[in-house]
This record gives sequence, structure tokens and C-alpha cells, in this order.
Amino acid sequence: ASFGEIAAKAEEPKASEETATTADAPAQEEESTAEFTPVVALEEVEVKTGEEEEETLFEIRAKLFVFGETLLDKGTGNKTWRERGVGSVKLLKHREFGKIRMLMRQDKTMKIICNHVVDPRIKLEPNAGSDRSWVWSAFDFSDGELVETVFAARFGDSEKAGKFKTSFEEAQKEMEAELAGEDGGDTAAGDEAADALEGLKTGEKAEGEGEETEKA
Repeated sequence: ASFGEIAAKAEEPKASEETATTADAPAQEEESTAEFTPVVALEEVEVKTGEEEEETLFEIRAKLFVFGETLLDKGTGNKTWRERGVGSVKLLKHREFGKIRMLMRQDKTMKIICNHVVDPRIKLEPNAGSDRSWVWSAFDFSDGELVETVFAARFGDSEKAGKFKTSFEEAQKEMEAELAGEDGGDTAAGDEAADALEGLKTGEKAEGEGEETEKA
């Protein structure tokens, strides 16, 4: 055999190996360009929070507690402190009517857990054993009806608790001036709620809250 034939035979196995390798390689997938139209077209809906007509005077994070009966103790008169939620506390002033309320929403769910008028007669009482917590009573409207509720709010430190108290009391002064300047014709419901607030007591309940809030 000539030198050329020997060389050609030597190259044959290599060519066969390349052919086998190419045949075994997976086929390259093509990217799909298909477009699908949804069966139901959802329109964008504007969600209103009720705060659109209000100005935020103050905002701070806190943990909120309430003093009352649990579902298991309903009707027994056995009241304890329990956590209602963690979130941002806001003091909101209505731009048109000048009324100020305290609003707190729970983190993530945005559920309202505190919603009451900043009445000038509300007293922020220091919580026993804590310099970063305040206790007060108010008529809460979180669930759509006025409910006499005893609250306690615990803040990150004493400085933040002090800022909340200062801002709350400043809001009370504004509300007092607003109420004093009103005509008496349309304030019967507000006066009735204010008179009821005056009779609420928090002193004896605040003592028991100290241990509970510190454990939370």
C-alpha cells in the first residue's frame, strides 16, 4: 500500500468518532415566542385607606396591648393584658374639619388595631416599671363601633416614648382649641363620648400591665 492510502486509513476512525459525538449531542432548544392573552382582563382598582384627606402630624413604631377579656373568658369579667399588634402609630389631622385622631395599623396585614379621636381629656399614664410605655383609655373605633378600650403602647426606648407623649399632648391642645371654636349645634355625640372618657380609670390596671408587656 502506498503512503497516501496508509494515511487515509489512519484518519478514518477519527472521523467516525466525530460523527458519533455530533449525533449524541442534544438538540438545541428554541426559545418560545408564543403570547397568551388572559381570559379575564383585570382592571386596576384604586384602594383608599381613608387617610387621603388627612395630614400626618406624627408617626412612630410601637407594640400595642389592650386590657380586656379574651374569647375564652368572655362574660367572666376576667381581664388580662394581651398583645394586639406591632406597627406604626400615626396622629392624623383632617385637612377640612381639623379633627385629629390616632391610627395604628398592624404590619403586613395593614389591619386597623387602634383608631380613636385624640380627645383633650385622655390622660397618658406611665406604665408601672417601664419608662418606654404609656397606658390610656379611649373609645376605640377599630371594628366599626365605639368600644371602651384600655390601651398600652410600648416604644423602642424612653426617648421615643417621650416624643410620642409630647406629640400626643400637642395634638390634644389643637383639638381643644378646635372644639372650643365650634358651634354647639353639631357636637352632641362628641360631647357624650368625651364625658364618658372622663370617667375611665387606668391606674389600677396599669400596675398589672408592667409585667406582661416586659415579657412580650
